Amino acid sequence: MINSIFKNGVLTVAALAAFATAAQAGGFSRGEADTDILYEDGTAAFRAKTTFVAPQRGYDTVNGVEGTDGDYTDNYFIPSLAGKVRLTDNLSCAATYTQPFGASSTYGLQAQAADAATSRIGNATIEASFETQEYGLTCAANFNLETGRLWLLGGLFLQSFDYEEVSRYGTLRLKDSSELGYRLGAAYDIPDIALRAELMYRSQIDHSGDGSFTISPAGSPILGVPAGFELPAYGAGSLPQSLELSLQSGIAPGWLAFGSIKWTDWSVLPTLNYNITGLGDLKKNFKFRDGWTVMGGIGHTFTDTVSGAISLTWDRGVGTGADIMTDTWTVGIGTAIKAGPGEFRLGGAVSYLTSGEQKFDPGGELADFNATVDGDFAYGASLSYLVKF
Repeated sequence: MINSIFKNGVLTVAALAAFATAAQAGGFSRGEADTDILYEDGTAAFRAKTTFVAPQRGYDTVNGVEGTDGDYTDNYFIPSLAGKVRLTDNLSCAATYTQPFGASSTYGLQAQAADAATSRIGNATIEASFETQEYGLTCAANFNLETGRLWLLGGLFLQSFDYEEVSRYGTLRLKDSSELGYRLGAAYDIPDIALRAELMYRSQIDHSGDGSFTISPAGSPILGVPAGFELPAYGAGSLPQSLELSLQSGIAPGWLAFGSIKWTDWSVLPTLNYNITGLGDLKKNFKFRDGWTVMGGIGHTFTDTVSGAISLTWDRGVGTGADIMTDTWTVGIGTAIKAGPGEFRLGGAVSYLTSGEQKFDPGGELADFNATVDGDFAYGASLSYLVKF
């Protein structure tokens, strides 16, 4: 029974850990490449997964006045695809796809008015979003020891970056098609007692992209160019490296304990720097500190076809005053159900976002206006299907 939950119990990491960043407390983290598929039995395996997250965060006050805009955070989906092939008894490789980082916000009239009041030309952000795509190939070699196995993992990935900001005076678009990164890791497991320890490193990615700023009708008389006119733009910023230690072990027949701790180097993103021809050098402040995510939980095999798990995650907020990124506490539940040739995995989570504030800085180094938030909740749901041959 312990070995059975080890095989099915990977859902604890795959289906539940995705909710650790459900409300983006850890900066802009979203999905993780599904390299866990390398540990699946069989010559070949394929897993498709989608996660829906609804982070419900709105301003409680704006410049000391009660907030009236509602939530500014937008809902989003995280896709994930992974396919593994065992090349020899001791070597497997997996192709993966996900969206590792992203953010999307829509601001109401109260926040726009506060933003415009501090802008040198009266401009204000209406919507802002960015999205990354990651396409990776990771291989794992395992070596039999006197007890258990040693795994060495490594691979490369391509990551794209797309940024869009809609303001009163125009729309800024920046794009970096692909930058190369890498991941390296090591693991030790004893399958018979469901024990596995893994340390995985993911490299930092430095993006620089070209784009344009398309003038809006409201911006035309202010900027002195026709509506629809495009000004060349370019920008640059870094997305962080990370290091994660994951542990799991059988603790009794049919029972599995698991946990992880992850460091993410969000301090590499103090600002997003960009230039719009004719408007000069501009920046978007973040001033993040490094993120820490700690997760623990327990799983149980109920029958030969059904297992489940529950987890608790703490994610340290990375905000330092330029925006609001507070601590998050997440409770997640998940289940794996064997059905036909494969296995369904379903998960759900509720996150509590602690209160916090952002601070206006006349020198332009922190937020564009003062604002506070009370405690809020975020919700998530996940569905995946695994098939092995």
